Amino acid sequence: MPSLAERSPTYSPVGATRPADQRWAQRPSGYHAFERTVRIGHGEADWAGAGGALLRWGVKERSGFTVEPGPGPASGPASGPGAGPGADGLVERGRSYWLVAALGPFTVREPVRVVAVVDESDRCGFAYGTLQGHPVSGEEAFIVHRTPGGDVWLTLRSLTRAAPGRWRLAFPAALVAQHWYRRRYLRALRSPV
Repeated sequence: MPSLAERSPTYSPVGATRPADQRWAQRPSGYHAFERTVRIGHGEADWAGAGGALLRWGVKERSGFTVEPGPGPASGPASGPGAGPGADGLVERGRSYWLVAALGPFTVREPVRVVAVVDESDRCGFAYGTLQGHPVSGEEAFIVHRTPGGDVWLTLRSLTRAAPGRWRLAFPAALVAQHWYRRRYLRALRSPV
């Protein structure tokens, strides 16, 4: 198996969960598509706390994952619109990571790459895509956004299908685990943060 930085995405089109978009209008066919939005707080403190935690992998870590960064982007630092920060534990566009989940006596190491980062005055978040060796194939996005009235919301978007190779047989179990983790994600950033 290639190193983490050399692994290729297992799906296309990359960036399909579109975390910068308020509406997710174009969803590619052939995937289980999921989108859900929940209110997680109100006011500046909740916005700052949730956004800061999200961009430091808080939604994943508070849901039971360990996040291990791989080497930086192969093409150097990301720049331009949608390029995310890369220091202080912040998600970084173009960087690959291991998401590690302990499921009873088993540990699953999921290789992913951050494909989009948004960090605006009323919207922040990121999307990562699966790499070779991941139990499923697709993309997941986590977005914190706020309304003009100050309500703070978390949106989860995902596209999932069976991974190629040996994981294909485990796809039904992976869907059950995904459903369980989604419930945890949607509660992970609720105030108090």
